[in-house]
Amino acid sequence: ERARGDFVANASHELRTPLAAILGFVETLQDPHAGGDPQTRGRFLSILENEARRMRQLVDDLMSLSRIEADKHRLPTEMIVMPELVAEVLAVSRQNLGQRGADIIAEMGDDIPPVQGDRLQIGQLLHNLVSNSAKYGRPGTPIIVHVRALESGMVRLEVSDEGEGIPPDHLPRLTERFYRVDSGRSRALGGTGLGLAIVKHIVERHRGRLDIMSTIGKGTMVCVLLPQAERTSDGDEEDAGAASAAVS
Repeated sequence: ERARGDFVANASHELRTPLAAILGFVETLQDPHAGGDPQTRGRFLSILENEARRMRQLVDDLMSLSRIEADKHRLPTEMIVMPELVAEVLAVSRQNLGQRGADIIAEMGDDIPPVQGDRLQIGQLLHNLVSNSAKYGRPGTPIIVHVRALESGMVRLEVSDEGEGIPPDHLPRLTERFYRVDSGRSRALGGTGLGLAIVKHIVERHRGRLDIMSTIGKGTMVCVLLPQAERTSDGDEEDAGAASAAVS
């Protein structure tokens, strides 16, 4: 109950901050003197748009987190071809991230087996990690997405950047909801404080593993291990779950 109360309080605070800015600027624009100046009006409307987008992103993240938690006890069964999914997500990221999109580099290992999971959630996981690297890595430095198969029966997904790095004492708390290393900078960059919390819950639902490694002055690497799709006795991938989902 205490955790629930803290979550509601934090969510309310995060929503009130942009809402207060929106209401304040709307009142200013309604003033015939301030709102009548085209240059001032344009600047204020730009701020209003940014704050509204921030609220929408926060609501979207809250809804995503709620859906993931609702499904956490249900093991996903889709067969995901990782090279295809990575290519799709990175194509969208390159388009949406402007100049930083050109810094994304994909490195795919050989013979990567399918992953058993939820395709939409794995795509969201990768999108969140790439977005974080774009925000906190130094401009013009590479954002490397590396995928390879492990002999342990897992597929390893790594996203690394070159940036300021994260102090060691912050690493254990990065996946907490609304936790930020630098609150001011995170908000200025459009962060909601929920991106890594969503990643953590997706990894947990997939019975995977999440590791975050960072070196001050060099950068950060996030590593996700996901289970390979189960195979039938004759060596073919088990696709009964995917077929069932397609029929339904």
